[in-house]
Amino acid sequence: MADADRNDALTAGLSGQLTPTGHRLMARVYFADTDFTGVVYHARYLEFLERGRSDFLRLAGVHHTELADGKHGERLSWVVRRMDIEFRQPARIDDIVTVDTRLERISGARIFMAQQLSRDGERLVEARVEAAIIGVSGKPRRFPKEWAAAFLRRPA
Repeated sequence: MADADRNDALTAGLSGQLTPTGHRLMARVYFADTDFTGVVYHARYLEFLERGRSDFLRLAGVHHTELADGKHGERLSWVVRRMDIEFRQPARIDDIVTVDTRLERISGARIFMAQQLSRDGERLVEARVEAAIIGVSGKPRRFPKEWAAAFLRRPA
């Protein structure tokens, strides 16, 4: 296997996959994710959800490095504006969890996503996330036009 092919395969495996409704990422719960009882510490769920959102964006063609490089006219960055989260059941050390992310809507500078973390089909955590793009000044910026199409693109 050529180096480029190996890197593409590795990235695809690490980044999960686009699905007909959004994105899916599998992850293992490690000791570092848990508290002293072996249950995932509540703040670590946010990290699993962040990985799901970041990899969804990456596979949709929206790369954090391009934002920071100013490819869209100025340096841009993502911020989470609001998150509603419901903890239903705990994940535990060595569990394999699935992070499903789907786009609900895009509005100007904001994107609204629904996320679910599950284990063997059992819902553990549900979250609704509102994120935005901001410029160097900290003020909201509209999404580049090509992004809306990228977010709505479905896998072949």
